[in-house]
Amino acid sequence: MAINSAPESSLLSLLYRSYPAAISPDETEPDLLAANPKVFPRTTYTPAEEADIKTWLATTSTLQSALTKDDKAAVTDLFAQINTHLATRTTLLGSKASVADIAAYALLAPVVEKWSPEERTGEKGYHHIVRHVDFVQNSRLFSLQIPEEEKVVIDVNDVKFVPKPVDAKAEKERKKKEKAAAEAAAAGTEKTVVVGQTKPEKAAKGDAAEAAPAAGKAEGKPKKEKKEKQPKAPKAAPAPAAPPSPSLIDLRVGHILRAINHPNADSLFVSTIDCGDAPGSDNTSLDEETGKTVRTVCSGLNGLIPLEEMQGRKIVAVCNLKPVTMRGIKSAAMVLAASPRVAEGEDSHAGPVELVTPPADAPAGDRIYFEGWNDGEPEKVLNPKKKVWETFQPGFTTTDGLEVAFESAAVPVAQSQEGKPALGKLVAKSGGVCTVKSLKGATVR
Repeated sequence: MAINSAPESSLLSLLYRSYPAAISPDETEPDLLAANPKVFPRTTYTPAEEADIKTWLATTSTLQSALTKDDKAAVTDLFAQINTHLATRTTLLGSKASVADIAAYALLAPVVEKWSPEERTGEKGYHHIVRHVDFVQNSRLFSLQIPEEEKVVIDVNDVKFVPKPVDAKAEKERKKKEKAAAEAAAAGTEKTVVVGQTKPEKAAKGDAAEAAPAAGKAEGKPKKEKKEKQPKAPKAAPAPAAPPSPSLIDLRVGHILRAINHPNADSLFVSTIDCGDAPGSDNTSLDEETGKTVRTVCSGLNGLIPLEEMQGRKIVAVCNLKPVTMRGIKSAAMVLAASPRVAEGEDSHAGPVELVTPPADAPAGDRIYFEGWNDGEPEKVLNPKKKVWETFQPGFTTTDGLEVAFESAAVPVAQSQEGKPALGKLVAKSGGVCTVKSLKGATVR
Protein backbone atom coordinates (compact mmCIF):
# COMPACT_ATOMS: atom_id res chain seq x y z
CA MET A 1 0.00 0.00 0.00
CA ALA A 2 1.50 3.30 -1.08
CA ILE A 3 1.67 5.67 1.88
CA ASN A 4 4.34 8.31 1.30
CA SER A 5 4.66 11.17 3.74
CA ALA A 6 1.73 13.30 4.80
CA PRO A 7 0.77 15.90 2.17
CA GLU A 8 0.66 19.54 3.15
CA SER A 9 -2.95 19.97 4.15
CA SER A 10 -5.03 22.43 2.16
CA LEU A 11 -7.70 22.35 4.86
CA LEU A 12 -7.49 26.05 5.77
CA SER A 13 -7.53 27.13 2.15
CA LEU A 14 -10.50 24.87 1.50
CA LEU A 15 -12.40 26.27 4.48
CA TYR A 16 -11.64 29.89 3.50
CA ARG A 17 -12.86 29.37 -0.06
CA SER A 18 -15.96 27.39 0.85
CA TYR A 19 -17.15 29.10 4.05
CA PRO A 20 -15.88 32.72 4.10
CA ALA A 21 -18.61 33.75 6.54
CA ALA A 22 -17.60 31.06 9.04
CA ILE A 23 -13.80 31.07 8.82
CA SER A 24 -11.76 34.25 9.11
CA PRO A 25 -8.85 34.52 6.62
CA ASP A 26 -6.72 35.84 9.50
CA GLU A 27 -6.93 32.57 11.41
CA THR A 28 -4.00 30.22 11.12
CA GLU A 29 -5.23 27.51 13.50
CA PRO A 30 -9.01 27.79 13.76
CA ASP A 31 -10.93 25.86 16.40
CA LEU A 32 -12.69 23.45 14.05
CA LEU A 33 -15.06 22.14 16.72
CA ALA A 34 -16.22 25.69 17.50
CA ALA A 35 -16.43 26.51 13.79
CA ASN A 36 -18.65 23.50 13.01
CA PRO A 37 -22.04 25.17 13.81
CA LYS A 38 -20.99 28.20 11.72
CA VAL A 39 -20.05 26.03 8.76
CA PHE A 40 -23.30 24.05 9.00
CA PRO A 41 -25.77 26.50 10.63
CA ARG A 42 -28.86 24.55 9.54
CA THR A 43 -27.74 21.31 11.15
CA THR A 44 -28.30 20.57 14.83
CA TYR A 45 -25.97 18.26 16.71
CA THR A 46 -26.57 16.25 19.86
CA PRO A 47 -23.92 16.26 22.62
CA ALA A 48 -22.97 12.74 21.53
CA GLU A 49 -22.48 13.88 17.93
CA GLU A 50 -20.36 16.83 19.07
CA ALA A 51 -18.22 14.38 21.02
CA ASP A 52 -17.91 12.21 17.89
CA ILE A 53 -16.77 15.23 15.85
CA LYS A 54 -14.08 15.91 18.44
CA THR A 55 -12.99 12.26 18.36
CA TRP A 56 -12.74 12.16 14.57
CA LEU A 57 -10.81 15.43 14.45
CA ALA A 58 -8.35 13.85 16.88
CA THR A 59 -8.20 10.69 14.75
CA THR A 60 -7.46 12.78 11.65
CA SER A 61 -4.69 14.58 13.54
CA THR A 62 -3.22 11.23 14.63
CA LEU A 63 -3.33 9.95 11.05
CA GLN A 64 -1.57 13.08 9.78
CA SER A 65 1.18 12.57 12.34
CA ALA A 66 1.55 8.90 11.35
CA LEU A 67 1.75 9.84 7.67
CA THR A 68 4.41 12.46 8.41
CA LYS A 69 6.49 9.90 10.35
CA ASP A 70 5.86 7.26 7.65
CA ASP A 71 4.64 4.91 10.40
CA LYS A 72 3.22 2.24 8.08
CA ALA A 73 1.70 0.06 10.81
CA ALA A 74 -0.15 2.97 12.44
CA VAL A 75 -1.32 4.32 9.06
CA THR A 76 -2.65 0.91 8.00
CA ASP A 77 -4.53 0.50 11.29
CA LEU A 78 -6.08 3.97 11.01
CA PHE A 79 -7.07 3.45 7.36
CA ALA A 80 -8.76 0.18 8.34
CA GLN A 81 -10.57 1.88 11.25
CA ILE A 82 -11.91 4.70 9.06
CA ASN A 83 -12.85 2.35 6.21
CA THR A 84 -14.77 -0.02 8.51
CA HIS A 85 -16.58 2.88 10.16
CA LEU A 86 -17.69 4.27 6.79
CA ALA A 87 -18.90 0.86 5.55
CA THR A 88 -22.37 1.54 6.96
CA ARG A 89 -22.35 5.35 6.98
CA THR A 90 -22.52 8.16 4.44
CA THR A 91 -20.54 10.58 6.61
CA LEU A 92 -18.45 10.13 9.73
CA LEU A 93 -21.52 10.95 11.86
CA GLY A 94 -23.79 8.70 9.83
CA SER A 95 -25.67 11.07 7.53
CA LYS A 96 -24.96 14.56 8.94
CA ALA A 97 -22.15 16.66 7.49
CA SER A 98 -19.47 18.02 9.82
CA VAL A 99 -16.04 19.66 9.75
CA ALA A 100 -14.62 16.24 10.64
CA ASP A 101 -15.54 15.02 7.13
CA ILE A 102 -13.83 18.06 5.57
CA ALA A 103 -10.70 17.58 7.69
CA ALA A 104 -10.59 13.90 6.72
CA TYR A 105 -11.10 14.80 3.05
CA ALA A 106 -8.31 17.40 3.04
CA LEU A 107 -5.90 14.81 4.46
CA LEU A 108 -7.06 11.72 2.56
CA ALA A 109 -7.76 13.12 -0.92
CA PRO A 110 -4.06 13.57 -1.89
CA VAL A 111 -3.34 10.08 -0.53
CA VAL A 112 -6.23 8.44 -2.40
CA GLU A 113 -5.17 10.23 -5.59
CA LYS A 114 -1.86 8.31 -5.54
CA TRP A 115 -3.42 4.91 -4.87
CA SER A 116 -3.54 2.37 -7.69
CA PRO A 117 -6.92 0.88 -8.73
CA GLU A 118 -6.05 -2.23 -6.72
CA GLU A 119 -5.27 -0.14 -3.64
CA ARG A 120 -8.57 1.70 -4.07
CA THR A 121 -11.04 -1.09 -4.81
CA GLY A 122 -9.09 -4.35 -4.75
CA GLU A 123 -9.88 -7.16 -2.34
CA LYS A 124 -7.76 -5.46 0.35
CA GLY A 125 -8.49 -1.93 -0.83
CA TYR A 126 -10.27 0.82 1.08
CA HIS A 127 -13.51 1.04 -0.91
CA HIS A 128 -15.37 3.17 1.62
CA ILE A 129 -12.63 5.75 2.07
CA VAL A 130 -12.58 6.23 -1.72
CA ARG A 131 -16.37 6.55 -1.80
CA HIS A 132 -16.28 9.10 1.06
CA VAL A 133 -13.67 11.24 -0.73
CA ASP A 134 -15.80 11.23 -3.90
CA PHE A 135 -18.94 12.08 -1.92
CA VAL A 136 -17.42 14.97 0.05
CA GLN A 137 -15.83 16.66 -2.96
CA ASN A 138 -19.01 16.47 -5.08
CA SER A 139 -21.98 16.61 -2.70
CA ARG A 140 -24.10 19.71 -2.25
CA LEU A 141 -24.34 18.65 1.37
CA PHE A 142 -20.85 20.17 1.76
CA SER A 143 -20.80 22.57 -1.23
CA LEU A 144 -17.02 22.69 -1.22
CA GLN A 145 -15.51 25.15 -3.67
CA ILE A 146 -13.11 22.82 -5.45
CA PRO A 147 -12.22 23.37 -9.12
CA GLU A 148 -12.85 20.27 -11.22
CA GLU A 149 -9.17 19.96 -12.09
CA GLU A 150 -8.30 19.76 -8.36
CA LYS A 151 -10.77 16.98 -7.54
CA VAL A 152 -9.58 13.40 -7.18
CA VAL A 153 -10.55 11.53 -10.35
CA ILE A 154 -12.55 8.49 -9.25
CA ASP A 155 -14.06 6.05 -11.75
CA VAL A 156 -17.01 4.51 -9.89
CA ASN A 157 -17.22 1.72 -12.49
CA ASP A 158 -13.60 0.63 -12.02
CA VAL A 159 -14.13 -1.84 -9.18
CA LYS A 160 -11.60 -4.66 -8.83
CA PHE A 161 -13.41 -6.50 -6.05
CA VAL A 162 -17.00 -6.24 -4.77
CA PRO A 163 -17.03 -6.55 -0.95
CA LYS A 164 -20.02 -8.16 0.67
CA PRO A 165 -22.36 -5.64 2.34
CA VAL A 166 -21.84 -5.50 6.08
CA ASP A 167 -24.54 -7.60 7.77
CA ALA A 168 -24.72 -6.02 11.21
CA LYS A 169 -27.00 -8.75 12.54
CA ALA A 170 -24.73 -11.60 11.43
CA GLU A 171 -21.67 -9.78 12.76
CA LYS A 172 -23.34 -9.30 16.16
CA GLU A 173 -24.33 -12.98 16.31
CA ARG A 174 -20.78 -14.04 15.42
CA LYS A 175 -19.30 -11.91 18.21
CA LYS A 176 -21.91 -13.23 20.64
CA LYS A 177 -21.03 -16.84 19.83
CA GLU A 178 -17.30 -16.16 20.14
CA LYS A 179 -17.82 -14.55 23.52
CA ALA A 180 -19.97 -17.44 24.74
CA ALA A 181 -17.38 -19.99 23.58
CA ALA A 182 -14.59 -18.09 25.30
CA GLU A 183 -16.55 -17.86 28.55
CA ALA A 184 -17.36 -21.58 28.40
CA ALA A 185 -13.73 -22.49 27.85
CA ALA A 186 -12.60 -20.23 30.70
CA ALA A 187 -15.12 -21.73 33.10
CA GLY A 188 -14.21 -25.28 32.10
CA THR A 189 -17.82 -26.15 31.36
CA GLU A 190 -17.14 -28.37 28.37
CA LYS A 191 -18.37 -31.90 28.96
CA THR A 192 -15.89 -34.78 29.14
CA VAL A 193 -16.76 -37.81 27.04
CA VAL A 194 -15.52 -41.19 28.31
CA VAL A 195 -14.80 -43.50 25.40
CA GLY A 196 -16.72 -46.76 25.55
CA GLN A 197 -19.04 -45.69 28.37
CA THR A 198 -22.20 -44.66 26.50
CA LYS A 199 -22.13 -46.85 23.42
CA PRO A 200 -22.71 -50.22 25.18
CA GLU A 201 -25.79 -48.78 26.88
CA LYS A 202 -27.13 -47.67 23.52
CA ALA A 203 -26.32 -51.05 22.03
CA ALA A 204 -28.17 -52.80 24.85
CA LYS A 205 -31.25 -50.72 24.17
CA GLY A 206 -30.98 -51.62 20.51
CA ASP A 207 -30.75 -55.35 21.32
CA ALA A 208 -33.86 -55.10 23.49
CA ALA A 209 -35.74 -53.28 20.77
CA GLU A 210 -34.85 -55.97 18.26
CA ALA A 211 -35.87 -58.76 20.67
CA ALA A 212 -39.33 -57.32 21.32
CA PRO A 213 -40.76 -57.83 17.81
CA ALA A 214 -39.29 -61.33 17.69
CA ALA A 215 -41.01 -62.24 20.93
CA GLY A 216 -44.30 -60.91 19.63
CA LYS A 217 -44.10 -63.14 16.56
CA ALA A 218 -43.25 -66.24 18.65
CA GLU A 219 -46.30 -65.78 20.84
CA GLY A 220 -48.53 -65.82 17.77
CA LYS A 221 -50.71 -62.84 18.62
CA PRO A 222 -54.06 -62.73 16.77
CA LYS A 223 -54.29 -60.35 13.88
CA LYS A 224 -56.36 -57.21 14.34
CA GLU A 225 -59.69 -57.13 12.60
CA LYS A 226 -59.94 -54.76 9.68
CA LYS A 227 -62.20 -51.78 10.18
CA GLU A 228 -64.87 -51.16 7.66
CA LYS A 229 -64.15 -48.15 5.48
CA GLN A 230 -66.49 -45.27 6.05
CA PRO A 231 -67.66 -43.36 3.00
CA LYS A 232 -65.76 -40.11 2.60
CA ALA A 233 -67.68 -36.90 3.04
CA PRO A 234 -67.79 -34.84 -0.15
CA LYS A 235 -65.24 -32.05 -0.28
CA ALA A 236 -66.58 -28.55 0.16
CA ALA A 237 -66.46 -26.43 -2.95
CA PRO A 238 -63.51 -24.03 -2.89
CA ALA A 239 -64.36 -20.46 -1.97
CA PRO A 240 -64.39 -18.13 -4.96
CA ALA A 241 -61.10 -16.30 -5.37
CA ALA A 242 -61.12 -12.68 -4.31
CA PRO A 243 -60.79 -10.26 -7.23
CA PRO A 244 -57.26 -8.91 -7.69
CA SER A 245 -56.57 -5.62 -5.93
CA PRO A 246 -53.69 -3.18 -5.34
CA SER A 247 -54.06 -4.11 -1.66
CA LEU A 248 -51.89 -7.15 -2.50
CA ILE A 249 -48.94 -4.74 -2.70
CA ASP A 250 -47.29 -4.11 0.67
CA LEU A 251 -46.92 -0.31 0.84
CA ARG A 252 -45.51 1.12 4.07
CA VAL A 253 -44.00 4.26 5.53
CA GLY A 254 -40.22 3.96 5.45
CA HIS A 255 -37.70 6.13 7.30
CA ILE A 256 -34.38 6.50 5.48
CA LEU A 257 -31.74 6.55 8.20
CA ARG A 258 -28.94 7.23 5.72
CA ALA A 259 -28.17 6.90 2.01
CA ILE A 260 -24.90 6.63 0.11
CA ASN A 261 -23.73 6.38 -3.49
CA HIS A 262 -23.58 2.77 -4.65
CA PRO A 263 -19.86 1.85 -4.70
CA ASN A 264 -20.20 0.04 -8.04
CA ALA A 265 -22.95 1.91 -9.94
CA ASP A 266 -23.10 5.65 -10.57
CA SER A 267 -26.89 5.62 -11.14
CA LEU A 268 -27.77 4.00 -7.81
CA PHE A 269 -28.16 5.08 -4.20
CA VAL A 270 -27.93 2.56 -1.36
CA SER A 271 -30.28 3.45 1.49
CA THR A 272 -30.65 2.03 5.00
CA ILE A 273 -34.41 2.16 5.68
CA ASP A 274 -36.53 1.43 8.75
CA CYS A 275 -39.75 -0.11 7.40
CA GLY A 276 -41.16 -1.18 10.77
CA ASP A 277 -40.12 -4.84 10.38
CA ALA A 278 -39.97 -7.09 13.43
CA PRO A 279 -36.44 -8.11 14.53
CA GLY A 280 -35.24 -11.15 12.62
CA SER A 281 -37.64 -10.66 9.68
CA ASP A 282 -36.57 -11.92 6.27
CA ASN A 283 -34.29 -9.61 4.26
CA THR A 284 -33.55 -7.34 7.22
CA SER A 285 -30.56 -6.63 9.44
CA LEU A 286 -29.87 -4.86 12.71
CA ASP A 287 -28.55 -1.30 12.35
CA GLU A 288 -25.84 -1.04 14.99
CA GLU A 289 -25.94 2.75 15.06
CA THR A 290 -29.66 3.00 15.94
CA GLY A 291 -30.53 -0.53 17.10
CA LYS A 292 -33.39 -0.62 14.57
CA THR A 293 -34.33 -3.44 12.21
CA VAL A 294 -33.66 -2.13 8.70
CA ARG A 295 -33.68 -3.01 5.01
CA THR A 296 -30.98 -2.21 2.48
CA VAL A 297 -32.52 -0.67 -0.63
CA CYS A 298 -30.92 0.23 -3.97
CA SER A 299 -32.67 3.00 -5.91
CA GLY A 300 -31.95 4.28 -9.42
CA LEU A 301 -32.27 7.89 -8.25
CA ASN A 302 -28.64 9.03 -8.38
CA GLY A 303 -28.52 12.07 -10.66
CA LEU A 304 -32.28 12.58 -10.38
CA ILE A 305 -32.57 13.44 -6.68
CA PRO A 306 -29.79 15.07 -4.62
CA LEU A 307 -28.26 12.64 -2.13
CA GLU A 308 -28.85 15.09 0.72
CA GLU A 309 -32.61 14.83 0.08
CA MET A 310 -32.37 11.09 0.77
CA GLN A 311 -31.02 11.56 4.29
CA GLY A 312 -33.16 11.14 7.40
CA ARG A 313 -36.50 11.46 5.63
CA LYS A 314 -39.72 9.46 5.34
CA ILE A 315 -40.76 7.81 2.09
CA VAL A 316 -43.25 5.21 0.87
CA ALA A 317 -41.64 1.80 0.34
CA VAL A 318 -42.87 -1.22 -1.62
CA CYS A 319 -41.93 -4.02 0.76
CA ASN A 320 -43.02 -7.29 -0.84
CA LEU A 321 -41.29 -7.29 -4.21
CA LYS A 322 -38.87 -10.19 -4.59
CA PRO A 323 -35.40 -9.01 -3.42
CA VAL A 324 -32.85 -8.47 -6.20
CA THR A 325 -29.07 -8.08 -6.17
CA MET A 326 -27.96 -4.87 -7.86
CA ARG A 327 -24.24 -4.64 -8.65
CA GLY A 328 -23.29 -6.81 -5.70
CA ILE A 329 -25.72 -5.38 -3.11
CA LYS A 330 -29.02 -7.08 -2.25
CA SER A 331 -31.99 -4.71 -2.41
CA ALA A 332 -35.01 -5.65 -0.27
CA ALA A 333 -37.60 -2.97 -1.16
CA MET A 334 -38.34 -0.13 -3.57
CA VAL A 335 -38.71 3.60 -2.92
CA LEU A 336 -41.86 5.06 -4.51
CA ALA A 337 -41.32 8.16 -6.69
CA ALA A 338 -43.24 10.18 -9.28
CA SER A 339 -42.10 11.29 -12.74
CA PRO A 340 -43.86 12.84 -15.78
CA ARG A 341 -45.65 10.48 -18.14
CA VAL A 342 -43.82 10.04 -21.44
CA ALA A 343 -44.86 8.86 -24.88
CA GLU A 344 -43.93 5.37 -25.99
CA GLY A 345 -40.29 5.22 -27.03
CA GLU A 346 -39.23 8.26 -24.97
CA ASP A 347 -36.79 8.03 -22.06
CA SER A 348 -38.90 7.26 -18.97
CA HIS A 349 -35.94 7.99 -16.67
CA ALA A 350 -35.11 11.47 -17.92
CA GLY A 351 -36.69 13.22 -14.94
CA PRO A 352 -37.69 15.25 -13.12
CA VAL A 353 -38.36 12.84 -10.26
CA GLU A 354 -40.02 13.52 -6.89
CA LEU A 355 -40.22 11.16 -3.93
CA VAL A 356 -43.67 10.28 -2.62
CA THR A 357 -44.00 11.80 0.86
CA PRO A 358 -46.21 10.12 3.49
CA PRO A 359 -48.06 12.13 6.17
CA ALA A 360 -45.56 13.79 8.51
CA ASP A 361 -46.87 12.05 11.66
CA ALA A 362 -47.06 8.54 10.15
CA PRO A 363 -44.55 6.24 11.89
CA ALA A 364 -42.15 3.92 10.10
CA GLY A 365 -43.94 0.69 9.20
CA ASP A 366 -47.39 2.32 9.06
CA ARG A 367 -49.57 0.61 6.43
CA ILE A 368 -50.23 2.66 3.28
CA TYR A 369 -53.19 1.84 1.00
CA PHE A 370 -55.52 3.32 -1.62
CA GLU A 371 -58.91 4.45 -0.31
CA GLY A 372 -61.64 2.02 -1.34
CA TRP A 373 -59.12 -0.71 -2.10
CA ASN A 374 -58.15 -1.77 1.43
CA ASP A 375 -59.94 -5.09 1.04
CA GLY A 376 -57.26 -7.59 1.88
CA GLU A 377 -53.85 -8.21 3.37
CA PRO A 378 -50.72 -7.81 1.24
CA GLU A 379 -49.01 -10.96 0.06
CA LYS A 380 -45.80 -11.83 1.89
CA VAL A 381 -43.81 -11.81 -1.35
CA LEU A 382 -45.32 -11.01 -4.74
CA ASN A 383 -44.95 -13.86 -7.20
CA PRO A 384 -43.12 -12.39 -10.22
CA LYS A 385 -45.00 -14.75 -12.54
CA LYS A 386 -48.36 -13.28 -11.50
CA LYS A 387 -47.15 -9.74 -12.34
CA VAL A 388 -49.24 -8.09 -9.60
CA TRP A 389 -47.01 -4.99 -9.50
CA GLU A 390 -46.94 -4.69 -13.31
CA THR A 391 -50.73 -5.04 -13.44
CA PHE A 392 -51.63 -2.29 -10.96
CA GLN A 393 -48.72 0.17 -11.22
CA PRO A 394 -50.11 1.85 -14.40
CA GLY A 395 -52.98 3.11 -12.23
CA PHE A 396 -50.63 4.86 -9.77
CA THR A 397 -50.85 8.58 -10.51
CA THR A 398 -50.86 12.09 -9.01
CA THR A 399 -53.80 14.50 -8.98
CA ASP A 400 -54.04 18.22 -9.66
CA GLY A 401 -53.93 18.60 -5.88
CA LEU A 402 -50.53 16.81 -5.82
CA GLU A 403 -52.01 13.80 -4.04
CA VAL A 404 -51.01 10.26 -4.97
CA ALA A 405 -53.94 8.09 -6.07
CA PHE A 406 -55.01 4.90 -7.86
CA GLU A 407 -56.95 5.42 -11.10
CA SER A 408 -58.93 2.24 -11.74
CA ALA A 409 -59.72 3.18 -15.36
CA ALA A 410 -56.04 2.67 -16.22
CA VAL A 411 -56.09 -0.97 -15.05
CA PRO A 412 -58.35 -3.40 -16.98
CA VAL A 413 -58.82 -5.90 -14.11
CA ALA A 414 -59.94 -3.04 -11.83
CA GLN A 415 -62.44 -1.46 -14.23
CA SER A 416 -65.10 -4.14 -13.83
CA GLN A 417 -65.08 -4.28 -10.02
CA GLU A 418 -68.32 -2.85 -8.66
CA GLY A 419 -68.37 -0.49 -5.70
CA LYS A 420 -64.79 0.64 -6.22
CA PRO A 421 -63.82 4.32 -6.55
CA ALA A 422 -62.62 5.68 -9.88
CA LEU A 423 -59.87 7.49 -7.98
CA GLY A 424 -58.70 6.25 -4.58
CA LYS A 425 -56.20 8.43 -2.70
CA LEU A 426 -53.09 6.87 -1.18
CA VAL A 427 -53.51 7.22 2.58
CA ALA A 428 -51.78 6.08 5.76
CA LYS A 429 -53.51 3.82 8.24
CA SER A 430 -52.82 6.42 10.94
CA GLY A 431 -54.40 9.13 8.77
CA GLY A 432 -53.36 11.60 6.09
CA VAL A 433 -52.71 11.51 2.34
CA CYS A 434 -49.42 10.84 0.53
CA THR A 435 -48.26 13.66 -1.73
CA VAL A 436 -45.57 14.91 -4.12
CA LYS A 437 -44.00 18.37 -4.44
CA SER A 438 -45.15 19.62 -7.84
CA LEU A 439 -45.80 16.90 -10.43
CA LYS A 440 -49.44 16.69 -11.59
CA GLY A 441 -50.78 13.77 -13.62
CA ALA A 442 -47.49 11.94 -13.14
CA THR A 443 -46.81 8.24 -13.06
CA VAL A 444 -45.77 6.79 -9.72
CA ARG A 445 -43.46 3.80 -9.41
